[in-house]
Amino acid sequence: MFKRRTPRSYGQIASDMIYPRGGWRRAGTYIVHRLSRLPDQPQRIALGLAVGVLASFTPFYGVHFLLAAALAWMIRGNIFAALIGTFAGNPVTLPFIAIMSVSLGRYLMGMEAGLPPQEIFVEFARASAEIWQNVAAIFGPAEVGWDRMGDFMGDIFLPYLIGGTFLGLIAGFISYYLALPVIRAYHRRRAKKMARRIAKAHAAAPIPPLTKTTTTQDPRGHA
Repeated sequence: MFKRRTPRSYGQIASDMIYPRGGWRRAGTYIVHRLSRLPDQPQRIALGLAVGVLASFTPFYGVHFLLAAALAWMIRGNIFAALIGTFAGNPVTLPFIAIMSVSLGRYLMGMEAGLPPQEIFVEFARASAEIWQNVAAIFGPAEVGWDRMGDFMGDIFLPYLIGGTFLGLIAGFISYYLALPVIRAYHRRRAKKMARRIAKAHAAAPIPPLTKTTTTQDPRGHA
């Protein structure tokens, strides 16, 4: 019923992820509109958005949704707003997030300068492949080996986690304090519209006619 008449190809889906139809401004306006219309308290919505942004700065690729939902549940934020917040980490912003997070994390850990984004993502792909190979080795003849995992965890993953958490907290706080007044203003405007509609409906409603009250005569002559 709600499917597209002409399904999008994989190329169109990938293109829309990098540059949405209508531009980023329209996409941002749509996200703000969706956040404002969520049926929840403004503070809970803003909290959910903030932890979603925080989750997008972590190196847990593939589970940002789950992490954001768990964090929102823990702090009693809006879970759907948290899922929307994870879109802060998208194909355009992720390279910059990775560079800044790894560079900051390595600096805080007293390590050498950061790494280029292509090397970061290549190492993530290799680590993921090693995990799957070792899982398959449990059920097959191949040997289990974690040769690359130790270097990956120490050189990339842990610095990414430390730096990304630090930057994600900053981005989350900024998102919270920017979104909260916007959501509150939208809720006040919606409440005023609803009050005007109710008042207009009451004014247009027909006034029921007055009914005359009849008194019964008491047999002793009293009303």
